[in-house]
Amino acid sequence: MAKISEYRVLSFDVYGTLIDWESGVLAALQPLLDANNAKFSREHLLETYHDLEQALQAKEPDLKYAQLLTEIHPQIAARLGLPEPNTPQNEAFGQSVGKWPAFSDTVDALWRLGKHYKLVVLSNVDHESFVGTNAGPLQGTPFNLVITAQDVGSYKPDQRNFEHMLREVKEKLGVEKEQVLQTAQSQFHDHHPAKIIGIKSSWIVRPGAVMGNREKETFDWKFDTLGEMADAVEKELNEV
Repeated sequence: MAKISEYRVLSFDVYGTLIDWESGVLAALQPLLDANNAKFSREHLLETYHDLEQALQAKEPDLKYAQLLTEIHPQIAARLGLPEPNTPQNEAFGQSVGKWPAFSDTVDALWRLGKHYKLVVLSNVDHESFVGTNAGPLQGTPFNLVITAQDVGSYKPDQRNFEHMLREVKEKLGVEKEQVLQTAQSQFHDHHPAKIIGIKSSWIVRPGAVMGNREKETFDWKFDTLGEMADAVEKELNEV
């Protein structure tokens, strides 16, 4: 399709695209750092988190995301050379997901985009965590379809997540793959696997992001923020 406004469904990654998961993760790690008077660079902390998260997602794809975070919290401490945290500290880290903040442009952009597209969530979290996010940081933004890793039994970038989403979108929304646009920040989790399966994508760069980057970038449209994407869509529609 020649124009971004010609698509009918936006399939969103949430954490990293709509939610500032890097700030959320760092805030959730702060009690561990404060307890041990430890300081590390932002990049080192996020790369450590991402490495351990990815490894456990591949090893235990059926594990709910909140539990996965609970389990990697002591692994992060060990990787950083810090004492092992206690069970309540690990669980607090796991339950932090629903409190991670939205980017400042997210809610307004979703409402604007929702006037033209069906909005679909394709997230690596679990139902309970997303419910917390949607009720809190996303301010109850309505979505036409919500799909999490808990539904699929695997985590992105596994192709099964995208295949599941396409089936659900066709069955429940009556929309074919050619009319779906994967809208995401992570090259690793979203853009590369979307390209493999033949889904066009819009890259929401979120400048300064550390997690999910790949040396080779693939995308069909590129915007720094979701707000800029909404602006571009409205401009196209107004030109018709």
